Amino acid sequence: MTIDYHVHLEEGPYSFRWLERTSQALDFFHQHDAIDKGSKAHMTGQLQRLAKRVQGGCYSEEWLDLYLEQAKQLGLREVGIVDHLYRFQETRAYFERFMQLDDSEIGQIQRYWLERVMTENITDFVSTIQQAKEKWRQQGIALRLGIEADYFVGGEEELTALLNDYPWDYVIGSVHFVDGWGFDNPQTQYLFEQMDQSALQQSYEEFFTTVENMILSNMFDFVAHLDNFKVFNYQVENHEFNEAWYKRIAQALTSTQTATEINAGLYYRYPVKEMCPGPRFLQTLLNHGVAFTVSSDAHFPDDLGKYTFANTELLRSYGVQSVVAFEQRVKKWLDL
Repeated sequence: MTIDYHVHLEEGPYSFRWLERTSQALDFFHQHDAIDKGSKAHMTGQLQRLAKRVQGGCYSEEWLDLYLEQAKQLGLREVGIVDHLYRFQETRAYFERFMQLDDSEIGQIQRYWLERVMTENITDFVSTIQQAKEKWRQQGIALRLGIEADYFVGGEEELTALLNDYPWDYVIGSVHFVDGWGFDNPQTQYLFEQMDQSALQQSYEEFFTTVENMILSNMFDFVAHLDNFKVFNYQVENHEFNEAWYKRIAQALTSTQTATEINAGLYYRYPVKEMCPGPRFLQTLLNHGVAFTVSSDAHFPDDLGKYTFANTELLRSYGVQSVVAFEQRVKKWLDL
């Protein structure tokens, strides 16, 4: 048995691509209909399911039940469902303060994106997960409530205020922006293409500095995908630079007793096709005794648990005997 501690229910932008991926997820749980695939009847059934899914919203019981069904099928012990902080309308001022949202090309792209992902209310998310916990417990699985909070240097006080007063089981810190640029947005990938190795190394310097500050802020129970700046496979070739930062991040984690994760999201969803952290980074973190959990970073129910068993076995192969989990912001250890 293993766990999956970084699972999302939904994320925009809401496009035909989103509909297609949602339909794929629904089909996964209706495989008995595959015999009619390609028929008018099958298409009609797909449309009906999609309509119900869209009308029910991302926090509907039916949608969450698919996550439960997959967790049971896989035999997961605990599942942590989170949402990105930028999904919630209450956080608009925070992101408007730190994101590049001016009239430049990047600013316009990011304004378009923010308007289409920031659609939900934080209390709706919290109440949905809290109310589902007992149902999951009766099925033998512990459901945990998490939040993935974007960290910006200088935004600590505002972020603390946004996170207060909610019964989180854990808070994940993450970095998706460098100088206001959302670097994992495919629409802005061209900025990487314009960088030579010197400029790329400078951008990684800014990214890792932000990650280090995030850890040292001591605000988070664990921190996500520590090297996700590699998302489109633009990587620094300077071995000494990379190793120096791997050690600095490891030391920050151990000094604050902050955990991290092996996150599979970039491996199966992005061009880099590598786990976070990558192999050399992982080895450095383990050498320093950093605590780990495991995460699929699923955004759809059929991706729940993806590669978490493989990554659990990877940790075990390095001699790791337990992973971290959380309940009401209290760290606990689960034996592998």
